[in-house]
Amino acid sequence: MRGGWKALLFLVAYWIVANVLEIPVVVAGLALKIDFRPWVQFKFGPLLGVLAGVAVTAAFLAIERKSFRTVGLNLNARWARELALGTLGGIVIMVATALALLSLDGFHWVRNPQGSLSGIVLGLLIFLAVALNEEIVYRGYPFQRLVEHLGPWPTQLLLAGLFTLHHWGNPGIADATPTLKAWTTLNIALAAVLLGLCYLKTKSLALPVGVHLGWNWAQGSLLGFHVSGTTVVQGFWTPSLHDQPAWLTGGVVGLEGSAICSGAILIAILGLLLWRPKKAAN
Repeated sequence: MRGGWKALLFLVAYWIVANVLEIPVVVAGLALKIDFRPWVQFKFGPLLGVLAGVAVTAAFLAIERKSFRTVGLNLNARWARELALGTLGGIVIMVATALALLSLDGFHWVRNPQGSLSGIVLGLLIFLAVALNEEIVYRGYPFQRLVEHLGPWPTQLLLAGLFTLHHWGNPGIADATPTLKAWTTLNIALAAVLLGLCYLKTKSLALPVGVHLGWNWAQGSLLGFHVSGTTVVQGFWTPSLHDQPAWLTGGVVGLEGSAICSGAILIAILGLLLWRPKKAAN
């Protein structure tokens, strides 16, 4: 079977399994007359997504008689180092974007009365699950089989489009003005290319998972901005946006809706293109 069909079947299987895993939670909510949907979407949902992604990946690899190592999930010391390096890189991108915006009088920080250390730690765990979930789906088995079939850059463009569409349903993005939505779309697509390069350079999911984790965690839990148009977890401080265009500040989307973020991502992409890592892990 060709790589394109394998990727399509994987995505269909993942969608089915992920929705099946949510059924017990929905049924429990109906029985208890409690709306668990926000919990599923922002807390348990990412974990269920990880379980679904791992289960479907295991099934497809079993058919091919291959191990998880072949899709970049070789959990060893090198994997841990690349995860840490990627997390630091994602944090740097967001902090640099925030400081640049601060220098342009885009916002100022105010104390968040609801912020707490436990909230920051919870944010780390939630965003780790989000990163694992989305990287297993978008840079894992489907991405790799498409690379084998189409080549790296056609695959990058195709998966970047799907990755962007996946985020369009988020509240802040769905309700954004056309200009803000256009910048957000560009930035999410560029981020997808950046994450794809992280895999292509290392042949491991550790670096893209780390960048994804650091990006979201810094943006939301550490800096207090919205994350892809959602308000999952905020830290000790929250930004008060000034009277500047939303395409500059990111508005309700967060820093990844800002034109400044575009520059930061392009610099990171250029750095990855120039980077010559040591021999990739098997």
